[in-house]
Amino acid sequence: MPTLTSPPKSSSPKAYRDPINIGEVDDDERPDWMGSIAFIGVHLACFLAFYTGVSWAAVGMLVFTYVVRMFGITGAFHRYFSHRTYKTSRWFQFVLGWIGTSAAQQGPLWWAAHHRHHHRHSDDEHDIHSPIQKGFWFSHVGWVICKKYEKTNISAIPDFAKYPELRFLNNYHIIPPIVLALSVYGIGALLEKYAPGLGTNGFQMLVWGFFISTTLLYHWTFGINSVAHVFGNRRFNTSDHSRNNWWLAIMTLGEGWHNNHHHCPYSERQGMYWYEIDVSHYIIKTLSKLGLVWDVQLHPEKLYEEANQNKSAA
Repeated sequence: MPTLTSPPKSSSPKAYRDPINIGEVDDDERPDWMGSIAFIGVHLACFLAFYTGVSWAAVGMLVFTYVVRMFGITGAFHRYFSHRTYKTSRWFQFVLGWIGTSAAQQGPLWWAAHHRHHHRHSDDEHDIHSPIQKGFWFSHVGWVICKKYEKTNISAIPDFAKYPELRFLNNYHIIPPIVLALSVYGIGALLEKYAPGLGTNGFQMLVWGFFISTTLLYHWTFGINSVAHVFGNRRFNTSDHSRNNWWLAIMTLGEGWHNNHHHCPYSERQGMYWYEIDVSHYIIKTLSKLGLVWDVQLHPEKLYEEANQNKSAA
C-alpha cells in the first residue's frame, strides 16, 4: 500500500505551474479529468435548478441534507475518526461513518488517513493540501481530482481499519450517496403526489437536496484546507499557517476555528469561547447527554491561560 508522504521534489521530473500561481505541483499531480467525471457532474447538475425551479420544500431539503452531512464530515470524519476526541459504541460508529460517507467525500478511512497526514506535516513540504506549498487551487481541489492521492493509506489508520464494516464503507463509498440521492428523489415524488401544494417533485428535490447540497459541502469543507490557512486571525503561534475564521466556522459547523484546532487537535470542541460558534460541538454535547457518545475531550484550562497571555501581549 503506498504511503501518503510525497517524496522530495527532484529537478528532473516535469512540473507545471499552479493556476493561481503560488507554487508548483508535480507532473503526477495534474488533474485526472476522466477520473473526475462524477465529481464534475455533481457540479454541472446544479444548473438543472434553472429547469426544475425552486420551492420552500426543496430549500428545506437542501438545508437538512447539508447540515446533517456537514456534521458527518466535521463531527464524525474529523473529530471522531481522525482525532478520536470522543468515544462511542461500534454500532453508532458505523452510523457516523455512513452519514459522513453520504457527503460523497470518499470513506472514513481515506478521509481520516489524509487528515492525520496533514497534521503530521501541516504546511511543510510533505503536506499534500497546503496552500503555502502548492498553491490555493491545488490545496482547495487539485489534490482531490488527481490520481496520486486516491488510495487509502491503511497503515495511517490501523485503529479503525480493523473494523470490517468500516472497510466496507471505505471500499464502497459510493453506496451512501446513491442511497441518499434515491431517498431524496423518493421524498419529492411522494410530496408531489400527496402534498401538491408544496410545489415540489422528485427531480427538483434531487437537484436541490442532493446535487446543490453536495457541491456546497465540497467547497466549504475544502475551504478549511485552503482559506483557513490563508485568511483569518491567529490566536496561537503554531508551526503552521492555520487561522481562525468566523464565517468559515458558521458554514462548517465550527471547523473555522482552525488555529485553535491546530494548537489543540485532541480537543473535540474547536470554538474556545461562547461567542465562537461551534455547532458540531453542540451536537456532540447533546449526543453525550443521550448516552450515544462519551469521554468527550475539551481544551485544558492552561490553554485558556495561554490564550489570555497572548491577548495581553498583543
